[in-house]
Amino acid sequence: QVQLVESGGGSVQAGGSLRLSCAASASTYSSVCMGWFRQAPGREREGVADINNIGSARYSDSVKSRLTISKDNPQNTLYLQMNSLTPEHTAMYYCAAAEWRWCPVVLGRKDYFTNWGQGTQVTVSS
Repeated sequence: QVQLVESGGGSVQAGGSLRLSCAASASTYSSVCMGWFRQAPGREREGVADINNIGSARYSDSVKSRLTISKDNPQNTLYLQMNSLTPEHTAMYYCAAAEWRWCPVVLGRKDYFTNWGQGTQVTVSS
């Protein structure tokens, strides 16, 4: 089972940037679908981006222009670059790994992902 550890969260002012990292314990992560999710207080966890085994990325409509998902296979690390942040981006961010190469038809399908990190908090102040 792949273990995932997120880092890079923090507190920033609106307009700032953060890069989240997700370190995987095994190189097998590079061959499966990986995703980033977020959960704001009082809201359900939602998918924001995913990337499949060949590096094809997708984004939710709400974050498409501000977030970039990428992965560094030799480093076994998944990234989420976040730019032009607004207070609406405040949430706990989680990375997740599936057991299959391809990502789910519907972005953000939580039950498709079997391994989850512990999350990293992002707080954006106005």
